[in-house]
Amino acid sequence: MELELTALDDHLVDHDVDGYLIDADSTDPNQRYLSGFDAPDPFLTCYTPDGLAVLVSGLEYSRAVTESRADTVKRPTDYDRRRLLSEYGPTEATHRINSAFLADCGVDSVFVPDRFPLSTADGLREQGHTVSVDTDDVLMDIRAVKHADEIDHIRAAQRANETAMAAAESLLAAASIDNDRRLSHEGKPLTSERVKHEIEATLLEDGYGLDSTIVAGGAQAADPHDRGSGPLQADEAIIIDIFPQDKTTGYHADMTRTFCVGEPSETISEWYALTERALDAALGAVEAGASGADVHAAACEVYEDAGLPTFRTDPSTETGFIHTTGHGVGLAIHEQPRLGTEGGELEAGQIITVEPGLYDPDVGGVRIEDIIVVTEAGYENLTDYPRDVVVD
Repeated sequence: MELELTALDDHLVDHDVDGYLIDADSTDPNQRYLSGFDAPDPFLTCYTPDGLAVLVSGLEYSRAVTESRADTVKRPTDYDRRRLLSEYGPTEATHRINSAFLADCGVDSVFVPDRFPLSTADGLREQGHTVSVDTDDVLMDIRAVKHADEIDHIRAAQRANETAMAAAESLLAAASIDNDRRLSHEGKPLTSERVKHEIEATLLEDGYGLDSTIVAGGAQAADPHDRGSGPLQADEAIIIDIFPQDKTTGYHADMTRTFCVGEPSETISEWYALTERALDAALGAVEAGASGADVHAAACEVYEDAGLPTFRTDPSTETGFIHTTGHGVGLAIHEQPRLGTEGGELEAGQIITVEPGLYDPDVGGVRIEDIIVVTEAGYENLTDYPRDVVVD
């Protein structure tokens, strides 16, 4: 993938800074994006308008030469590491190697992300470099607009996501209901953990993984980030939120559906209908040039017109619509842009989730989430999964 980094070039020129430096492993989205390299241990990536260089361990050197985007690949032995260790010890030797690496890049001053390691920053300063935090986080803004191949990666992740969601729904559909309205499967209680295992195993078969997923029923579903645990009940809403990551490309997808085995309560049915309306209203507000705040307002208005609280009308409410309407997705599961009261202008090529919901511990929770691409005229929905709440 060829990166378009004109905005980063301009940012460096505008602030009279020589380069942009990252010290992180590839789980850091900015590192993975800029270097194009997947490595489990931290390494340095230095970008200047003249080129990209990485400083990696000897263990990763050969892979970095063939797999990274770097024009130049360096390793500590290129800077007489053995002598530096002997003269200065490991900490200062590392600082001196890092400084020599920047010198090779023609860099005296660097911008770094706000979570840059303090030891690395202090060590470079001791060696005479100027290190400043990029408070504008320009690289995150650049990452927010996806290239065609990034969109394809996320589209593929969403197909895998839907296969996993179907496996979970099938498990719910095959469940039986005992006299206490508890769900069981093959003679054992059907638990959140069992459904999560089905999801994770299905994703793994397709080359995707996730650190966790949400299968939360009843009162647990009233907390949007409760992962869910224990036996599942009939007649209650069960929120399933899956956000897998491609083990090869690093890109995520994200989707939520709410299911009910048995007969949902009148309130759950009403909430589901409202949430589907809120989702459609929010989707209808999406287009390049609209703001994340516009999309959030469209969802909020549906709930507010129905007399339900939202954070927009009552920032202290603990029930109702108690989160933003969505977020960007890419190498991170939560990235720019934001669909909330402070959400900025949307751009074509951004990939966002739209996920309104309602929550109350006395009722449970309902959430529906699609993942879409912003276009000039509206959006392309990458989600192709039914919204039916009652499991047949």
